[in-house]
Amino acid sequence: MHDPKLLERIDELCQTWGVAAEKIQLELTESALMDDPDSALKTLCQLSRRGFELHVDDFGTGYSSLSYLQKLPVSIIKIDQSFVRDMDSNPNSATIVHSTIELAHSLNLKVVAEGVESQVILDRLASLGCDMAQGYHIAKPMAVEQLAAWLDR
Repeated sequence: MHDPKLLERIDELCQTWGVAAEKIQLELTESALMDDPDSALKTLCQLSRRGFELHVDDFGTGYSSLSYLQKLPVSIIKIDQSFVRDMDSNPNSATIVHSTIELAHSLNLKVVAEGVESQVILDRLASLGCDMAQGYHIAKPMAVEQLAAWLDR
């Protein structure tokens, strides 16, 4: 995030591969954003102006301030699996997930829940209005060649 040539390198990669910024989603960990929040905000604003979709990964595990969340030009936050996995056994984790979904939606952000490993958790997230989920219950990591067959199933 703090490499002075980051934007130039990303622009060059887009040009080399012939991919428009609007087709690329960049995930940034909350902790990386909070190392130097002012510098990160400046870089994220420049990436957003270029058309990249920006996501905050591992939300809730760092030390971010909610004041920065409202300033960041992001469209999605990803709730860390440490909260999602414990939803059915830890009422505090369930409250954090529920509150994070409501907060994000109030800020017009979408939410991805990480670490979904059961239908029970997936159903609970759906009832809370979570926008997307990822985890082994949905699919394990796979090679691109396997994706078409997985989608057909």
